[in-house]
Amino acid sequence: MVDAAKQEIKIYFPKELAGGTYANNVLIQHSKEEFIMDFIMLVPPAGTVGARVVTSPAHAKRFAAALEENIEKYEKTHGTIPVEERAKMPVDLNLYTKQ
Repeated sequence: MVDAAKQEIKIYFPKELAGGTYANNVLIQHSKEEFIMDFIMLVPPAGTVGARVVTSPAHAKRFAAALEENIEKYEKTHGTIPVEERAKMPVDLNLYTKQ
């Protein structure tokens, strides 16, 4: 049996992704089998999906826990992150594909 604690995994990081993608909004959908997260750069009156991440429900839950853990670490170092009440959008966000 392989000792997972000592196993090294090499991850390839494509150069074109090194700059990252900024998102100030996310649309999340789910089915029984997967979660779909569309990360969006929203500048009204329009927005652009910069990345779509599709993952399993179990991994989505682990992702949420990891994000919460990192927010706690951030706040211990930099102070509480102020969160304003979610702004109500005057329109619905709808995804479409340019053709």
